[in-house]
Amino acid sequence: MSQLLKVQNFSVSTDGYGAGEGQSLERPFGHADPRQMAGWMFATASFPGRPGPGGTRGLDDHLVRDFHHGIGAEIMGANKFSPHRGPWTERDVERWQGWWGDEPPFHTPVFVMTHHLRPSFTLSDTTFHFTDAPPAAVAEQAKAAAGGLDVRLGGGAQSIRSFLEADLVDELHVAVVPLELGAGTRLWTSAEDLDDRFHREVVPSPSGVVHHLLWRR
Repeated sequence: MSQLLKVQNFSVSTDGYGAGEGQSLERPFGHADPRQMAGWMFATASFPGRPGPGGTRGLDDHLVRDFHHGIGAEIMGANKFSPHRGPWTERDVERWQGWWGDEPPFHTPVFVMTHHLRPSFTLSDTTFHFTDAPPAAVAEQAKAAAGGLDVRLGGGAQSIRSFLEADLVDELHVAVVPLELGAGTRLWTSAEDLDDRFHREVVPSPSGVVHHLLWRR
């Protein structure tokens, strides 16, 4: 069975932005509120960071619960890994190892696409590698590291677009949340932009999110 390159649980605004402008250490999503962009995930019973029991069930929960199933490696863009811009100094490398603390949620090799390389490092069961290779080469590296499992393309929107432009993406799940950002990093102008290459099912959720499930034609 062939390995898939897939996008999972990627949230965008109704005007197609995956993040706002002005990313910083204090604002990972720029001017977008992460509680609005990803709140549908935080509210589910299966969200790994839940502070206690409870949470919603249904479609949202099913998609969150499926997040790690069959995934052997992750690809992400530089701005998903860090708000850092420009070359890394030795002090920068010592101080920054991602947003996620000592227990990153990936549990797989992670390939960070960047123009500013730094040495690989491991936290818990996640190893971060840094590459300036083009999308096709990064996809091959990740698939080789995934042990026969699928590869998740984690974002941000600019990275996902680069893989779409290279025709490397097999499946996408995009959750459209009910807010407009007006500016930022855009995944699409309209979901219909991909209908020439992907089948697409649109499933509204009681949470107010509209799930777009796409798979290659």
